[in-house]
Amino acid sequence: MDVIIKDKDLRDASEKGMDAFVELFVNAINEAIGNELTIETMALLNADQITLLAYNILREEVMDGGFIQLIHNGYGEFIFKNPFAKAVRQWGLRDLSKLVYNVHTLYIKYKEEIERDCSDEEFMALFERYPDFDEMDDEFVENEEQWTRDIAYYIDEHIDLFCKVV
Repeated sequence: MDVIIKDKDLRDASEKGMDAFVELFVNAINEAIGNELTIETMALLNADQITLLAYNILREEVMDGGFIQLIHNGYGEFIFKNPFAKAVRQWGLRDLSKLVYNVHTLYIKYKEEIERDCSDEEFMALFERYPDFDEMDDEFVENEEQWTRDIAYYIDEHIDLFCKVV
């Protein structure tokens, strides 16, 4: 599947900074699959494109509500049952990979309870019931800017793996 980014858009995003640069690629990939990340649309993407979408989901969910929210919202299997941690390690993000493997252990241990449908009040209580996630949430938040910068650098060095620039 061709993911297309205009050269002018690439230059504009580069000038705006790492977040805009990464977001340009995420948006272009999402647009190419009709904003529907399914098994069928994942088959149209390469491993790097899928890894970038996974990082974006991880980032949005954890920055908003931590790993408990990520798991509760149904993304645990996508992040922890796929080779995401291995892929980001290959991109040079060893600390992020290590964090994902550590959270994976908690995911296996608590996923059934966290994934269960519940009220807002019950959801908020999950944070008190599973404080093991707190340090990992903090680690992600503390390192997110550097990891996003590292991902932007990786994309820049391997643009052809993510899109076709026209």
